Amino acid sequence: MSIFADLKSLTGAQKSSIWASYLGWTLDAFDFFLMVFMFSAVAREFGTDVKTTAEATFFTLAARPFGAFVFGLLADRYGRRPVMMIVILAFSAFSVLSAFAWSLTSLFVIRALFGFAMGGEWGIGASLVMESIPAKMRGFVSGLLQSGYPSGYFLASLVFFLLFDHIGWRGMFLIGVVPAILVFLIRMHVEESPAFEALSEKPRINPITALLNNWKIALYLVVLMTAFNFFSHGTQDVYPTFLKEQHHLSTQTAGLLAMVMNAGAIVGGIGFGIWSETIGRKRAIIIGALCALPVIPLWAFSSTPLMLGAGAFLMQVAVQGAWGIVPVHLNELSPAAVRGMFPGFAYQLGNLIASRNAVIQASVAESHGGDYGFALALVAGITVVVIVIWTAIGPERRDVDFVAEAKA
Repeated sequence: MSIFADLKSLTGAQKSSIWASYLGWTLDAFDFFLMVFMFSAVAREFGTDVKTTAEATFFTLAARPFGAFVFGLLADRYGRRPVMMIVILAFSAFSVLSAFAWSLTSLFVIRALFGFAMGGEWGIGASLVMESIPAKMRGFVSGLLQSGYPSGYFLASLVFFLLFDHIGWRGMFLIGVVPAILVFLIRMHVEESPAFEALSEKPRINPITALLNNWKIALYLVVLMTAFNFFSHGTQDVYPTFLKEQHHLSTQTAGLLAMVMNAGAIVGGIGFGIWSETIGRKRAIIIGALCALPVIPLWAFSSTPLMLGAGAFLMQVAVQGAWGIVPVHLNELSPAAVRGMFPGFAYQLGNLIASRNAVIQASVAESHGGDYGFALALVAGITVVVIVIWTAIGPERRDVDFVAEAKA
């Protein structure tokens, strides 16, 4: 009940910042995962294979750190709120433009531009909300914010389930403009971060200098985020292909199982986020990641839709359970002067390094006779071990007063 009491005590502006960031990340993931569901359809239209079409996710993910850096610098210079508005308009526009791609090359270019705009969403949204709420609520809100990602995947699954057979892959991209309008309207009511306002009263610190002065923690977080992105993308990106190509499930069944998977992700993200306030950020991440190991056989090697669904649900409870702590953990470890840029840039650099995941998994599957289950299990098992070890040896900061830190 304390969570509900804490939520009730928030101001209207604080509530708006939470929902705006959550819905922005939901829209971000919705637009990204639309592409994941349509690998096979796009490949057929342009006369190529799934492995080649999967390059679209590489271009999207590879462009994200550049967007995180550019938009993050702008957010540290001009404020979180106005830059967030620009970001949401930009990546929504490129998502719609994807529907009009005239060749596979043009689609790759558009998805790269989408990724550049998308790169600014997570870091700026996370810093805005973490700097705007009480410290005791960061764990819960971190889990809620990160749950926007599976929420977007869930929404994409639902749209795929209901509409794909009727409107095709081009029509799917056009739908992305509808939730974008809602998110933009909500963000019009978001106030600027109080920590940024405190920083704006002081002489500005060169962001490059701030990065160089904090290179050790930056390097640590990039490695951590590389493992985390292999963990999430390695259990999600080729999953619809695994269901359709290896198990030959219908569009409706594949879409339904993807929705089940993302329901588990939402439960895990919020649940472990709340738990991290009690047991700490590092311990919550480690426990969440370890929970994935015993689920791998059920998740990757089951043969019936019921068992596949159970495995998908439990796997994403674990994956997004660990991920639910990431927004707060990165923000608490970031230097105050560049918090608009630092968490998102570290996260997206990890994304860049992990951006070949879909192509790697498709290649592994093809080399093993189309066994996508083996490719999924291999990546999941390796990344669990890396996340657990790297998290255990890393730092942790909790209950940091961001406003006081900015004024210091």
